[in-house]
Amino acid sequence: MKERCLWQSTSLEPPLSLGALQGDHSADVVVIGGGITGLSTALHLAEGGIDVTLVEAGDIPSGGSGRSVGLVNAGLWIPPDDIMAALGEEDGERANAILGAAPADVFSLIERHGIDCQATRTGTLHLAHNGRGEQELARRAEQFQRRGAPVELLEADACREYVGTRRIRRALLDRRAGTLNPTAYTRGLARAAKVAGARLYTHSAVVGVARAGDDWRVTTDHGSVTAARLVLATNAYTEDRWNEVRHHFFPGHFFQVASRPLPAALAGDILPERQGAWDTRMVLSSLRRDPEGRLILGSLGKGEGKPAAFLRCWANRIQRHYFPQLGTVEWECTWTGRIAFTPDHTLRLFELAPGVLGVSGYNGRGITTGTVVGKGFARYLITGDDALLPLPIRAPQPIRARSLRSSGYEGGFTLYHTGQCLRVLS
Repeated sequence: MKERCLWQSTSLEPPLSLGALQGDHSADVVVIGGGITGLSTALHLAEGGIDVTLVEAGDIPSGGSGRSVGLVNAGLWIPPDDIMAALGEEDGERANAILGAAPADVFSLIERHGIDCQATRTGTLHLAHNGRGEQELARRAEQFQRRGAPVELLEADACREYVGTRRIRRALLDRRAGTLNPTAYTRGLARAAKVAGARLYTHSAVVGVARAGDDWRVTTDHGSVTAARLVLATNAYTEDRWNEVRHHFFPGHFFQVASRPLPAALAGDILPERQGAWDTRMVLSSLRRDPEGRLILGSLGKGEGKPAAFLRCWANRIQRHYFPQLGTVEWECTWTGRIAFTPDHTLRLFELAPGVLGVSGYNGRGITTGTVVGKGFARYLITGDDALLPLPIRAPQPIRARSLRSSGYEGGFTLYHTGQCLRVLS
């Protein structure tokens, strides 16, 4: 089992040939970060006639945008009523409405720009792993249906038909959602942004941001860009001391393990419509298949640095629990991405200084949330109207005890997975 990201090696969208920033330049807007949020911002700005430059520290993509499960999910991690409780009625319903429609925005961009990311629009499945999970899904279904969302509770035989396991008696099918190859989607956004006129630079880590009169000067090792406005789209990969976004989330991780392609005769009844799925465990497991027939399992926590035997043991445990009909599975590769968590599981949108926008806290919903936030940032920068953003731009308080929260999460995830490997936990 090799440590490499499956999505990069199977992406039908090739990497763009982009150089590093050299020399001194100017623009209307500088975007820092070449993930989904930054590229969506750059694309929509360029389409609106704005002179925009994007700088990325690594390749496109090198962070979580290309390493996720690839679920095109609607909404946030928590259900709609919980969102309203966390944000208040007005902001909560605004977030529910905009993020509920976010998958349609993603699929529209894919179609409009011909992004070859093997997208599906057959929905996603939330799987109840026990009786308490069944009650939780019923609660979520009622909240979504009350708002007119096309979600359906599947029971018993229907679960067997959609998932391919007898272990699940209830699942929530969200027909707004789907799946894609996240590396290919991110590369496709970069291609579209470049065609629209955005200037993109890779391997151009920002070493400083400073005032230059009424503008902002963004400096890299070999160049600089000066602009009136700045977007910090670094989210979970924010590390530099100059970047204040780091105070507004605490980092976590999500690892995945992919099998070798499985014969259709053996695995054809597993997620036959290629829905992505995840369960209601305290530390969730994600399940999906790719177009070549691989089974891809994932969970919260860091896979990097853990012995391959540990990851293989965990993957075998989950596979044999849900899909014992597969027998022994050979695992091909494993990879890890970062997640930006917030204590209330909702995102944060803010203006850190005049003309400096930032975002954090997607809590594992980066594909859809990053896409609509980028679109909303562009609208706000062009017109001053923030109505397309899931939340108004605020001035939130920094999160306290970030390192302690991260360590606590990671320790809990590792302990839970160890319990699964030892069969203490199912």
